[in-house]
Amino acid sequence: MSPRVPVRPDLQLLEGYHSPQVDVEVRLNANESPLAPPEAWLADLRQELGRIAFNRYPDRGAFALRAALGELHQVEPERIFCANGSNEVLQCLLLAYGGPGRRAALFEPTYSLHRHIAMLTGTDVVSAGRTAGFELDLPAVDALLHTHQPVITFLCSPNNPTGLAESPATVAHVLSQAPGLVVVDEAYGELAPTSALSLGAPPVPAVSVPEALAEDAASRLVAVRTFSKTWSMAACRLGYLVADPEVVQACEGTALPYHLDAFTQAAGRLALRHVDAMHERVALLIEQRGRLAAALAELPVETWPSQANFVLFRPLSVDAHQVWERLLAQSVLVRDCSTWRGLPGCLRVTVGTPEENDRFVAALRRSLQEDP
Repeated sequence: MSPRVPVRPDLQLLEGYHSPQVDVEVRLNANESPLAPPEAWLADLRQELGRIAFNRYPDRGAFALRAALGELHQVEPERIFCANGSNEVLQCLLLAYGGPGRRAALFEPTYSLHRHIAMLTGTDVVSAGRTAGFELDLPAVDALLHTHQPVITFLCSPNNPTGLAESPATVAHVLSQAPGLVVVDEAYGELAPTSALSLGAPPVPAVSVPEALAEDAASRLVAVRTFSKTWSMAACRLGYLVADPEVVQACEGTALPYHLDAFTQAAGRLALRHVDAMHERVALLIEQRGRLAAALAELPVETWPSQANFVLFRPLSVDAHQVWERLLAQSVLVRDCSTWRGLPGCLRVTVGTPEENDRFVAALRRSLQEDP
């Protein structure tokens, strides 16, 4: 019998990222789009399939996709890096700039994979909490950054799982204090009223940044986006960042060769022909988000404002996990956040179709009763 090879000691107790995939009628736990992509996009993709040389490696640099994204964001393609979902983008950033003896900063509760991927890459994690309303506590932010001098500071806007977006002025403040990269994860950015991209150059910054910091801030700002949410393409696994060309080059150096397949590149490039359809989906989700928040306001739960495609809530009279189980028994799946850092007793529901939202609200009303 061959000897057992031990796992890295720092990974032995590290749990993987889990999002339950349960067979239910109403799935509102993973922040996916409830809407399929446009039929016109699917027709374009079917046509493109016949032109893909499947016996050849894909375009290693994803140049056509990067050019299309650069046109969308009004930046040069050299400022775009594409990968298998935004999580691989984050991994490449941490492989390039993190590692043993280096620190990443984050502000919890926030997206758990920021911490998880940092630990996978051997990067030390330092963190501070948020206010009672889940906003950034700027004095605590400043203290953490000055004390630990992180190479990467993560912001999530809108923040998952709490829902609030950071204003460009707040991002500019963090940029002024952080010594390294400021990575703004905008997985739900299309749903928010502002974006960190307004601080980049070009285009001209939309908010005031101290003149002495303007060039430096722009070079250290990284905005990360995904096609998984409002583009309705979670199955394709496509994400990207917009950053200084030096950051893009660093990420290219840590990505595996041909890491982005030809089908995904084509799917993303063709999706950019249908921006209007994406905007229509965003408008529908925002409308349904407001409708869902109004319905929750009439139930015995605590909620927080959201600028994403989900709403965080806390049952006031029944244990959160028990509510989750009661919803599941009615074939409605939401995310149980009750054991997450800084989120005792909380659940998160994705904004669905009008019919799915109605089904959820009715099931939640029954689940909140003492004897449903």
